[in-house]
Amino acid sequence: MQTASKKVINGWAMYDWANSVYNLVITTTFFPIYFLAVTGNNSNDHKVHFLGRQFVNSSLYDYVLAAAYLFVAILYPILTSIADTRGNKKNFMRFFCYMGALGSAVLFFFTSDTLGLGVAAFMLAAMGYVGSLVFYNAYLPEIAAPEDQDRVSARGFSYGYVGSVIMQLVGFLLIVLMPDKGLATRLTFLLVGIWWFGFAQITFARLPQSAQPAKIGGRVLQDGFIEIKKVYLQVKQMPVLKRYLRGFFFYSMGVQTVMLAATLFGSKLLGLPDDRLIISVVMIQLVAVAGAWYMSRLSARYGNIRVLMGVVIFWILICIAAYLTAMVAEGGGNGEYLFYGLAVAVGLVMGGIQSLSRSTYAKLMPDTKDTASFFSYYDFTEKLAIVIGIFAFGFIEEQTGSMKNSVLSLILFFAIGFFWLYSALVKQRKAGN
Repeated sequence: MQTASKKVINGWAMYDWANSVYNLVITTTFFPIYFLAVTGNNSNDHKVHFLGRQFVNSSLYDYVLAAAYLFVAILYPILTSIADTRGNKKNFMRFFCYMGALGSAVLFFFTSDTLGLGVAAFMLAAMGYVGSLVFYNAYLPEIAAPEDQDRVSARGFSYGYVGSVIMQLVGFLLIVLMPDKGLATRLTFLLVGIWWFGFAQITFARLPQSAQPAKIGGRVLQDGFIEIKKVYLQVKQMPVLKRYLRGFFFYSMGVQTVMLAATLFGSKLLGLPDDRLIISVVMIQLVAVAGAWYMSRLSARYGNIRVLMGVVIFWILICIAAYLTAMVAEGGGNGEYLFYGLAVAVGLVMGGIQSLSRSTYAKLMPDTKDTASFFSYYDFTEKLAIVIGIFAFGFIEEQTGSMKNSVLSLILFFAIGFFWLYSALVKQRKAGN
């Protein structure tokens, strides 16, 4: 196949520009800080009552995210089966996009008196974000030839980082200039929803409509899980892909949890001021742009799996350094500059590992027209990993009383992921690929 026109490729990448503001502004920066501020303080030991139970507020945040990701993961087989059998990937991508944008905008009304509304809107935004990504990812093998998929995938992530940094700076300026910091933060949530909805229209205008199948039929609910089982059975017969996905599952537990919990770590455990946390996240995004592109170049020279193995080792070192930083802070030392160093390190590998993971899967998967089903399997794997990772992170903090123990536990996930990547590399060498 030939790679699509530059207009189509840029249109596809613009969806990263559109929805990455949610991932950065909502889940990574402003919302975690705001959530901790309105749900607890030192006087009540950071506890909050919700649904008849008392939670540590940061653990409740983790559990809400885990529930949202689990719900969408369960729906993936059904949704992607419908998309593949009826040729309407774009329509489902649009539906989840609008759901996420609406959830982000509704967060404008979240205050300490409307915890239920805030949790519901946060879940809606998270489900919209992860739900739209499976259809977005499924377009990659349709619009890019295998030799161009690393480059195109990296372009999407780079667009996302640049766009999200712009929105991040807008939110930062609102907080600096407006006397009511809470209102400024909630206004930022509203702008995220508008940004997401507005720029996504460029993507929907430029992406091709998938071909309509000649015959439409079947049982939607049952067929979805039959499709996933069919993909699973195909993957079982592919030694390299099977081992790669096992490695991806485990290292994704670590990567995604670090990305989702980094601001909670800096705010709650290290006590960093909000403005410095925001600047740190912007720094991560700027470094990540270069990291994504550089990693795609490394993969062309050394191979995708080798580079991923090196990056996973780097993530293990980050977790060890984060634990030591927490020890310094709990011992009365200043962990601020150590946190900045961690931020740079995370930025170097954050975007690259996501981009390279996606393109590696696209290269290893067999030639098929059911790209949405195969990427449903990929995204189901990733989202289930996030559910386990972020839930374990919150649970360990609640049980041990310190987030630093949650950070240390992530090393196990990365170590298992590295083992399976190495196993995939051995199989790939034997196959002569």
